[in-house]
Amino acid sequence: MEKIQMPVPLVEMDGDEMTRILWKMIKEELLLPYIDLNTEYYDLGLEHRNETDDQVTVDAANATKKYKVAVKCATITPNAARMPEYHLKEMWKSPNGTIRAMLDGTVFRAPIIVKGIEPYVKTWKKPITIARHAYGDIYKNVEMKVKGPGKAQLVYTDAAGNETRETIHDFTGDGIIQGVHNTEASIRSFARSCFSYALDTKQDLWFSSKDTISKKYDHTFKDIFAEIYETEFKEEFEAAGITYFYTLIDDAVARVIKSEGGYIWACKNYDGDVMSDMVATAFGSLAMMTSVLVSPAGYYEYEAAHGTVQRHYYKYLKGEETSTNSVATIFAWTGALYKRGELDANAALQRFAKCLEQATIQTIEAGKMTKDLALMTTLKDVQICSSEQFIAEIRKTLETLL
Repeated sequence: MEKIQMPVPLVEMDGDEMTRILWKMIKEELLLPYIDLNTEYYDLGLEHRNETDDQVTVDAANATKKYKVAVKCATITPNAARMPEYHLKEMWKSPNGTIRAMLDGTVFRAPIIVKGIEPYVKTWKKPITIARHAYGDIYKNVEMKVKGPGKAQLVYTDAAGNETRETIHDFTGDGIIQGVHNTEASIRSFARSCFSYALDTKQDLWFSSKDTISKKYDHTFKDIFAEIYETEFKEEFEAAGITYFYTLIDDAVARVIKSEGGYIWACKNYDGDVMSDMVATAFGSLAMMTSVLVSPAGYYEYEAAHGTVQRHYYKYLKGEETSTNSVATIFAWTGALYKRGELDANAALQRFAKCLEQATIQTIEAGKMTKDLALMTTLKDVQICSSEQFIAEIRKTLETLL
């Protein structure tokens, strides 16, 4: 078949460890034979981030603003152990956090439903989409250790030089302090993204926080969501037959476990980070979770919701066979390709993206899968594939569909 053309590029952000290896396999086996792939490439591998003082991450985010669509491989957020391993100049911040802050978007994560991979929560029949606020909280924190007795205060100085102070704690010994923040503009963008996405997908929207304890910080989120719903979205929600409601996060967790799914659950940044992993694992695997950052300005960044699969990478370096699940990374590519096609009215690219998703699901449902899925599937007599074999089997299925 003639290769599908892409007149407008999308932004490609390469990553780290085993997902970097899978990234190359996916491109060579599943994309390049069929698409005249047009990308603006950025290497977000930790070595290159270190070489560029992390400027490459900023450049990739700015390119996403230019081209509106990006696809990102999983990347390392370094800890102390990574400093000597990668000879780092400093402990660079999460690239995801940097990109999210620059694009001012909301991360929507939803499980990929496949026959034979049953949710651990038996009541769940439909996907649960986590909408994660992508700015502030502990991801933009300032923290310190304190030694001995002393007073910690929260101080705000306005433009005129006037100070407002609140005592955090009177320490009688050693301790730790953390300062977090958010902006009303970012919270409003988060709320509008959630309401718009709910309307686009015709799903109910929940929002949860802990306003009974955090009477100013979390309560501000609650108030902004309520105001925007009432003034901008209520009539559209009612016309669409969908609902919005707020509840405390502990109540939301209880409701989620007893529900059948089929809604969007909006969470603050840290809550969304944790709950999306919980939902993904309960549906089967972190490698079976889509993730897209949606900006109110119309930028889209697609990625896998999991990490770099460090343990498999070390096996790979030793020449040992791995069986790494590449589904979420494949779906990051298909999501970005479909959106590129949608924005450019490129029907051929959209069809290909949906075909590749269908081929991936059909391959698993035919009993050919990676080890993580084989250990939990209800299908009988499955074939456990290596990382390479699984992608090769998907290509075979894709050929029949095309």
